[in-house]
Amino acid sequence: MSITQLRAFHHVAAAGGYSQAARETAISQSNLSNQVRQLEAASGLSLFERGPRGVTLTDDGARLYQVTSRLFATLAEAAAILKSRKIDGGQLRVAADGVVHSLPILRALRRRRPNLVFSLQVHNSDNVIEQLLQFRADVGITAELPKDERLRVQPLASMKLGLMVPVEHHWAGQGSLAMRDLAGVNFVLRERGSRTRAVFEQNLAESGAGLGSVLEVSTREGVREAVAAGFGLGVIADLEFGYDTRLRFVPIRDAAVTIDEYVVCMEERRRLPLIDDFFACAQEAFVPAFAPAGSPALTPRASRGRSGPEAA
Repeated sequence: MSITQLRAFHHVAAAGGYSQAARETAISQSNLSNQVRQLEAASGLSLFERGPRGVTLTDDGARLYQVTSRLFATLAEAAAILKSRKIDGGQLRVAADGVVHSLPILRALRRRRPNLVFSLQVHNSDNVIEQLLQFRADVGITAELPKDERLRVQPLASMKLGLMVPVEHHWAGQGSLAMRDLAGVNFVLRERGSRTRAVFEQNLAESGAGLGSVLEVSTREGVREAVAAGFGLGVIADLEFGYDTRLRFVPIRDAAVTIDEYVVCMEERRRLPLIDDFFACAQEAFVPAFAPAGSPALTPRASRGRSGPEAA
């Protein structure tokens, strides 16, 4: 067993396959395959199940991946400590449940580190946590408050709910609406599992209002298009509305339950200079807004003194 073999195994496990690992590491696929085969031969263990669509970890492979994840995270932390904190680059993998909160942070981080290279993966909130726990992402932004004690959590932003309304709809000019006004109205909603939908339905339950027919669409962009096409109204967080000439944003004034976003990373990686800079840039880009469990929380710095979706 050698560190080279362990690293090859770790790259393949993290990437979910040999071809993807080869692309991410610039190591040939045959080299990675040979190193893993040697590791399996030396240990007498089968680490991957090979299939026509790639590889999956065996039980032994999954246990080893947990160890190599800690090993290489520790090595990365040691290397970062030994380097100057004034480094102007680095590589960062970000997993987020949207781009609205990610981009201001990455913009601030790029100012600190002009040569920064980063990737941004967009998942639902649950998958963001999974990417972190599997060491497929370095930092995450999610609306789901993690319960796992292995994760470091920093409150980021609090968003209020509103409606997406076609410009020709008679509500398009309203300054705000109440939850009870939505009784019997047709809606286009994300599939169950969407955090926005869950918060909206929680507010509905507290108000006692019942919707009309509901059309489920699997993506945020699909919901927007269906609303614009007149299939029903949509619900969206204020900061995520953006700009669309076909639609208007109408706040729901008594939607007391909000959508809270968090910055998350593995606790053991929190001290890495690049991740520390990311958390610091989150505080630069956002200002205090909510405080769950006694912690200071944040709302977009750009929205101070402004209101409505235009502040996004």
